[in-house]
Amino acid sequence: MSDIDNTNKSFEDIKHIDENGVVFCYARELMPFLQYSNWQHFEKIIHKAKMSCKNSDISILDHFIDVSKMVKIGSGAYR
Repeated sequence: MSDIDNTNKSFEDIKHIDENGVVFCYARELMPFLQYSNWQHFEKIIHKAKMSCKNSDISILDHFIDVSKMVKIGSGAYR
């Protein structure tokens, strides 16, 4: 995945729509828009947001789905 250039991209460019018409974004594509350059720092914020949902009796699964996305690494293999 290439880095998102904030000057040329918008939320519309990173949104995805599933087969049911539900709009979603991948966290790794969203994090540069929120000015996070480090995944570990952004992951902590996601965890805090999930805990806020839980503490407010809001279903975490209505807003956060854990996914693993294969990415191409330097050797050409996927991880």
